[in-house]
Amino acid sequence: MVRTRVLTLAICGGLTMFGFGAKAEELAEGAKLPAVAVQDQDGRTIDLAAEGGKGLTLVYFYPKADTPGCTKQACSLRDSYAKLTDTGVRVFGVSTDDVAAQKAFQQKYRLPFTLLADSDKKVLEAFGVPSTLGFAKRQAFLFRDGVLVWRDLTASTDQQAADVLAAIQELGGKG
Repeated sequence: MVRTRVLTLAICGGLTMFGFGAKAEELAEGAKLPAVAVQDQDGRTIDLAAEGGKGLTLVYFYPKADTPGCTKQACSLRDSYAKLTDTGVRVFGVSTDDVAAQKAFQQKYRLPFTLLADSDKKVLEAFGVPSTLGFAKRQAFLFRDGVLVWRDLTASTDQQAADVLAAIQELGGKG
């Protein structure tokens, strides 16, 4: 038992040391939407602080496009997109996939929101989202007028939209 824990700590510590489990400082509630720019699925540069500075903005992170859990998470948001937009939410999905992979994912599942290709991990770092072996941890952040009002550091797959809508209701509705 002790031997297993030591080995696990050594492996995890080694992964972190070599950037495989890297983690920046977590974005805390009350923080401003980070001013970071990255390409979307169409190759356009999106400045998150400028795009999400007014109203409600959801930035959610997922490990890899077109994988089972990430597809469930994205489709949860897709299937509730009308409810989300009725509350004024703009949605941005972020993974370390490249532009082409994000475009293919968006088209395959008819995702009506913007996907950001964070292959340089600039967005992950700005939000303090941990990554393991280059894949983002599943997390979600909700901003109102550019200020973080809710975060889910263990975001759900198929319940992502329900969790966000519940948070919006708790915060007093529309943005």
